[in-house]
Amino acid sequence: MSAYLIRRLLYAVPLLLGVNILTFLLFFVVNTPDDMARMQLGQKRVGPEAILDWKHERGYDLPLLWNEGAEGTAQVTETIFYQKSVGLFLFRFGRSDQGRDIGADIRTRMWPSLAIATPSLVLGVTVNVSLALLVVLFRLTYLEFWGMALCVALMSVSSLFYIIGGQYLFGKLLQLVPISGYDGGRDAWRFLILPLTISVISGIGSGVRWYRTLFLDEVEKDYVRTARAKGLGELRVLFTHVLRNALIPILTGIVVLLPLLFTGSLLNESFFAIPGLGSYTIDAIQQQDFAIVRSMVYLGSTLYILGLLLTDISYTLVDPRVRLH
Repeated sequence: MSAYLIRRLLYAVPLLLGVNILTFLLFFVVNTPDDMARMQLGQKRVGPEAILDWKHERGYDLPLLWNEGAEGTAQVTETIFYQKSVGLFLFRFGRSDQGRDIGADIRTRMWPSLAIATPSLVLGVTVNVSLALLVVLFRLTYLEFWGMALCVALMSVSSLFYIIGGQYLFGKLLQLVPISGYDGGRDAWRFLILPLTISVISGIGSGVRWYRTLFLDEVEKDYVRTARAKGLGELRVLFTHVLRNALIPILTGIVVLLPLLFTGSLLNESFFAIPGLGSYTIDAIQQQDFAIVRSMVYLGSTLYILGLLLTDISYTLVDPRVRLH
């Protein structure tokens, strides 16, 4: 197991290096510092002096990869790549183009994101799996037909409809919960209950259809027929044998959602004014703060790779046939 973990961690190094280099190329080669300055200054005709001042204040006036005017190690360290990208490997995010400490912002905003994303993930998977098992239990009946029709209808509705409709109905008309905002104290649940509910409901359509497909593939296998032949009830067969054998593809699907535990939901945090990392990223894009966007792209990639590693490890816990070598 330890050798496998070390090998997978070593595999992650070139992946993160590739993400870092690609992000650097997109932000500093395709979109040059001069272009950044013009977009940030917001003027069609910006003077050369204003562009130089903007780049100098943010360290964008250095050479990209190699500083021929410097000596020794400064030829490498006194470059944009070293000062803006190398630190990301150690999670040193530096300062934003607006002068804020990105690392401090992430540490502050990660908690609201976790407060909404963690229960959304747990409840969403639990509800979707349970409903999918019930649909499979009543397969080839009218309940399955209308259940799938309802799932298609839910999938056809935009997430924005759930958000705006929920805010209008429960926040404005019924005045049960606040429409927006966040409080980290005892009243935090009042601000989280509506976005949490909307997040779960909006994912039911696609989630139930996905898990139903997995379970239908399992119910026709030989081990299920053997369990039925032994006299086991259909509920026990589904919730014990079928569910356990379908856990590997379920875990594979969950890994895609793991980065959201940290980076948050972009739409929910923006529309509900929750000061998490999702709204932090949206604000950075709107303000054209490229340092924050680069940091969030790298952070999301790191979390995704970590999720893949955790998923591989979890395979051995749910299926003894899987061995890590």
